[in-house]
Amino acid sequence: MRNAVERLKFIKPMEPERFDIPPAGAEWSHEIKFDGYRTQVIKDADGIRLYTKSGIDWTAKYGPLAAEAEKLNGENFIVEGETIVLNEKGLSDFHALRSAITRRPQDLYLVAFDLLHLNGHDLRKLALRDRREVLQAMIPAGLRIQFSEALPGSGDAAYHLACKSNLEGIVSKLLDSVYSSGPTSAWRKIKCFDEKVMDIIGVQRERGKPAMVLMADKGRYMGGAFVTFKADKRQALWDRVQGKVGAPPPKGLKKEKAEWLKPGLSGRVRFLKGEEQLRHAMLKDFWEDEDGRG
Repeated sequence: MRNAVERLKFIKPMEPERFDIPPAGAEWSHEIKFDGYRTQVIKDADGIRLYTKSGIDWTAKYGPLAAEAEKLNGENFIVEGETIVLNEKGLSDFHALRSAITRRPQDLYLVAFDLLHLNGHDLRKLALRDRREVLQAMIPAGLRIQFSEALPGSGDAAYHLACKSNLEGIVSKLLDSVYSSGPTSAWRKIKCFDEKVMDIIGVQRERGKPAMVLMADKGRYMGGAFVTFKADKRQALWDRVQGKVGAPPPKGLKKEKAEWLKPGLSGRVRFLKGEEQLRHAMLKDFWEDEDGRG
């Protein structure tokens, strides 16, 4: 007998809050933080629909995934996941995703991580561990919709494995958490960091605001990195900067309130992976190029 169900409505997503370190304890599970578009898949009497994080219907854009969703085991359901495309290394590639959606949607994958509704039943009050167990059983092998497996071991182990594998980070979730729309510390995203040597092309020093250096990588402006050195090293940086102040603003950056620098000053920056511009970036060291350290 078919389950009669009214048209299912998009549910505002539950959103992990950002933390710098993964939580400890066996009550947490840890998944890969995939670099893609949050997606909600709904099936009811009206068929399959796929929605963006903000509730926009993208079923037409995600045509091949909608066809795959028909193969999931359920009369009606709401599944949450992340739409991704993979690069040649098998890693999710956010920058290739937009063109894949428009030019090669058959290359898209959906990594499913939560189940909010199944066969006429609202599952949001069930514990996460139970929702995920049912979800995993719904997904046949060989689809481009795949289950987001938990990483083995502790939060620290999962985080180090993700970063070593050049992934964006992990999402840690309380196994007994219910599903509640909006930001929550019961789900936590912990992103991996990277370090790279770049050119210091400017500085921003405004009273009452943290000092920043402005960075470029092979001529491309990357944004700012905070300066958090102790007093003596900070003064050494400003001394080097003072000798290079006076360059014209780079093209397109005239609106930045900055002192622009002549070439020759480099620095090592720590920043969040998976971003086009520097985010949560910090200057770790600096030198003049003739120092031989660039």
